[in-house]
Amino acid sequence: MNVLPCSVNTLKGLYDISGVEVGQHFYWQIGGFQVHAQVLITSWVVIAILLGSAAIAVRNPQTIPTNGQNFFEYVLEFIRDLSKTQIGEEYGPWVPFIGTMFLFIFVSNWSGALLPRKIIQLPHGELAAPTNDINTTVALALLTSAAYFYAGLTKKGLGYFGKYIQPTPILLPINILEDFTKPLSLSFRLFGNILADELVVVVLVSLVPSVVPIPVMFLGLFTSGIQALIFATLAAAYIGESMEGHH
Repeated sequence: MNVLPCSVNTLKGLYDISGVEVGQHFYWQIGGFQVHAQVLITSWVVIAILLGSAAIAVRNPQTIPTNGQNFFEYVLEFIRDLSKTQIGEEYGPWVPFIGTMFLFIFVSNWSGALLPRKIIQLPHGELAAPTNDINTTVALALLTSAAYFYAGLTKKGLGYFGKYIQPTPILLPINILEDFTKPLSLSFRLFGNILADELVVVVLVSLVPSVVPIPVMFLGLFTSGIQALIFATLAAAYIGESMEGHH
């Protein structure tokens, strides 16, 4: 009798988590919805950078590659190797998904440190990395969850759900809980690290001269890249796991 109230309370708790924010934020009112404007603005900048880079990469390819073409080919080869290592021989169809995840998170993380925010004046709040918002990281994690469910169902059909009772039906609740914790761990790890990095830089800039926080900012750039790599690696690993059927 108490299952429905508990479920409603759980969903309400998850909705409240989506409102987690630090500092002032700029919102747009669209209909009856409140939209995080600063996240959308920075996301559009990131998407424009990625689309522009892709257009440059495929425009006028040379038999003897130039330096720019070499760079884009290296990025593609890196993503292909990452996908093949984690997914296996059937990695091909998943290279675009893993690559999109990695590049979007990588450029988003770096935008929080490199974007000249003062150029764009907002009525309230300030620009920040899209991954500095819990809603963005949860959305990316849910996309990853949908991808590995799709991969498993495509490969095995309804037999995919047999993994929940392996190696014994006693582990059914734990196996189900595992699939719920995967997107939570992905989203909170990325959100927490990017938020903490930007807060540290803001605090140091407010306390000490501008030159002192520069090493911390460079360290933030390094850790931002590592976080993008971790997210993409785990996403590929989950997809490979669902296709292989082992934990």
